Amino acid sequence: MAIFEGAGVALVTPFKENGTVNYEVLESLIEEQIAAGTDCIVAMGTTGESATTSEEEHIQVIRFVCEVVNGRIPVVAGTGSNCTQTAVELSVEAEEAGADGVLLVSPYYNKATQNGLKAHFTKIANSIKIPAILYNVPSRTGVNIAPETIVDLCRHVENIVGVKEASGNFSAAAKILQLSGGYVDVYSGNDDQVVPMLALGGKGVISVLSNVVPKQTHDMCAEFFKGNIEASRRIQLKAMPLIEALFSEVNPIPVKAALNLMGKNVGEPRLPLTVMEPQHQEVLKKAMQDFGIL
Repeated sequence: MAIFEGAGVALVTPFKENGTVNYEVLESLIEEQIAAGTDCIVAMGTTGESATTSEEEHIQVIRFVCEVVNGRIPVVAGTGSNCTQTAVELSVEAEEAGADGVLLVSPYYNKATQNGLKAHFTKIANSIKIPAILYNVPSRTGVNIAPETIVDLCRHVENIVGVKEASGNFSAAAKILQLSGGYVDVYSGNDDQVVPMLALGGKGVISVLSNVVPKQTHDMCAEFFKGNIEASRRIQLKAMPLIEALFSEVNPIPVKAALNLMGKNVGEPRLPLTVMEPQHQEVLKKAMQDFGIL
């Protein structure tokens, strides 16, 4: 059984002006997501700026999210690393903190072979009992997890159950689903491809968009699953200008700008990410106005 079906939010990590985690705002964001029908909270992924948090902060945020959610919906913790041992330690701690699953990005910078990826993910998964979702985002990591590798890992490692597929390659996603016969849970990692991924047999999305329009992102999936394909398609297409604006600079720069425009006070991203360029922010603001959230 899948960890979740529908819309999982790739939650931002709010920071105070002094750069520390703003737990008061984080709690508010979690409550708003749950109230809007979000199906899963994904903490400390790319959108959560895991690359610029210390390991101590990383686990503190995961622990806090688990405590606030308190079993109401699943929590998936981003615990991937380019160092296998670090990913093992983070995954073990996330399990102890109460996470329902982990999200494991492919090891960036090292550019492991496919056999290296298999060994890396297998070692992490074998260190925990909760399920693991692989995260394939070659534009950020420099390495692609081949469909055959994903299927092989899900077949031979009991608690590797799926993949967040963010390569943008629909042929690869289709290949995963075809080779696996459906036992690999595939989640869209791209907000502009949710409905097509669901049509192939995907379980849902791990979404940046859900930070700003959680109900609509949830409804896009829920309507599809109910058979209301036209309603799902309308939400997807209406959201396209907003999605484009949310990715006009590297994530999570735009989504943090959007949340600040909405008065959520999530702070600035940590360096080396910077605040959104003014010309891009104007486009984002218009897209948000056109969508009706500003």
